[in-house]
Amino acid sequence: MIGLLITGHGNFATGVTSSVDLIAGKQENYQAVDFLPTYNLDDLDREMKKALDNLKDCSGVLILCDLLGGTPFNKAAELSTQYQNVSVVAGTNLSMLLEVAMTRKFEEDLNALADAAIESGKEQIAKYELLSIDQEEPEDGI
Repeated sequence: MIGLLITGHGNFATGVTSSVDLIAGKQENYQAVDFLPTYNLDDLDREMKKALDNLKDCSGVLILCDLLGGTPFNKAAELSTQYQNVSVVAGTNLSMLLEVAMTRKFEEDLNALADAAIESGKEQIAKYELLSIDQEEPEDGI
């Protein structure tokens, strides 16, 4: 199974994890690493390495980060060069994470799982607009 490591600023990782647990159940081979205000880069590095070590028996690890270019993403990208079969995706949202959590049990290709995460994340972004209904009767009855 492909392991998941979720990371982000503040309590992003543990917060989104609580939603995943509620909707999809407790996940196995899953680690959440928050980048807390009290952390420095060494703290984040230590916590992410500990999480990756906890996932060492997985066939690969997908790291999902909150923001492209943020400190958790930058650290994940750096660590992905030091570990084998690790992929990093930024811009994580809940639908993306749910898709990955449910799909990774059947998908063994790390790159395909990362691509599925991105596609799912994009598909679930929408703007709600209340459309006004024209109250006039149609002239031709159609």
